[in-house]
Amino acid sequence: MTDSAPRALVTGGAGFIGSHLVDRLLADGRRVCVVDDLSTGSAGNVPSDVRFQRVDVCDLASLGEVFAAFRPDVVFHAAAQTDVRRSTREPDFDARVNVLGGLNVLRAAAAVGARRIVYASSAAVYGDPERLPVSEADPTRPISDYGASKLAFEHYLGAHAARGLIEHAVLRYANVYGPGQRADGEAGVVAIFARQMLAGEPVAIFGDGRKTRDYVYVSDVVEATIRAAAGPSGVVANIGWGREISDLELFRAVAAATGYAKGPTHAADRRGDIARISLDPAVARRTWDWRPSVPLGDGVRRVVEATKAKPELAR
Repeated sequence: MTDSAPRALVTGGAGFIGSHLVDRLLADGRRVCVVDDLSTGSAGNVPSDVRFQRVDVCDLASLGEVFAAFRPDVVFHAAAQTDVRRSTREPDFDARVNVLGGLNVLRAAAAVGARRIVYASSAAVYGDPERLPVSEADPTRPISDYGASKLAFEHYLGAHAARGLIEHAVLRYANVYGPGQRADGEAGVVAIFARQMLAGEPVAIFGDGRKTRDYVYVSDVVEATIRAAAGPSGVVANIGWGREISDLELFRAVAAATGYAKGPTHAADRRGDIARISLDPAVARRTWDWRPSVPLGDGVRRVVEATKAKPELAR
C-alpha cells in the first residue's frame, strides 16, 4: 500500500459493522485509520496494518489531533450509542455521544478538508411508520431518544453540506446482522438466538412474536456503505430488503440452522420498540445500483457456523 492510496477514517471501526467495513477498505487498497474508545468494540477486531487510535468522539481535542495527523479523504462515521433502552434512561448520554460526538467528527473532518462523511444512521428515525415498506420521503417521527439523536445528526450533516463545508451521504440501516456481532446487545438478536440455541438455553421473545424487522446481512451493508463514498452528495438512503420478518419467523430460521427443538418463551414488550418496520431500498438501488444479496436463511447459517467456530466471540 502506497502513501498515495486513498485515506479512510472509520469511527467505531473496532465494532461489529465498523470492523467489517475496515476489512473491506483494506481489501480495496485504502489506507485506514480506526477511531474507537472500545466501550463496545474490541481491539481484536482491528487489523495490524491499520492505524488505531483509542479516542472517544466526545473528546474534540484528541479527535482533532487524530484527523490532523491522518488527513482522511473520506470519513465513515459508525461510532454511536446504540442501546435504545439506555437512550430512554439516559437521554443526555445518548445525545452527548450521537449528537455532540457526531458534531465533533463533523468539525474535525471539515477542518482537515475531508471530502465526504458517510453516516451510519438507523431505521429508528422513522418510528412507527404509516405504511410499509417505508421510504425516505415518508415522515420521520422517532419514538425513542436513540432515533431522535440519529435523526438530529442527519440534519447537522445537511446544514454543513448546505454551507459547502463537506459532502455527505446518510445510510439508514435496517437490522444488520452477521458473524462477529455481540450477543449481549439488544440489536444483535440473530447472534443472541444463535448463542442461546447452540447452548440449549431458553430463548425469550419480547411480546407476542409478531413484531417485525427488516434483516440485512453485514456484507451487503458494507457494500452499500462503500458505494455511498462515491457518486452524488446529499443522498439519504434506506439499506434493507424491504421485507418484514417477524420475531417468530426469525426464531424459526435460527432454530432450523441450529437444530433447536424447543419453542420460545415470551417476555413483556419493551418501551421504545417499533412494532413493525421494513425499509424500501429504491433510492440505494437507483443511486448506487445496490441490492442486498444474502438471503436470511444463508445469513443465519453463516452466523451459526461462525458462532460454533468461535463461541467466545458471541458472549
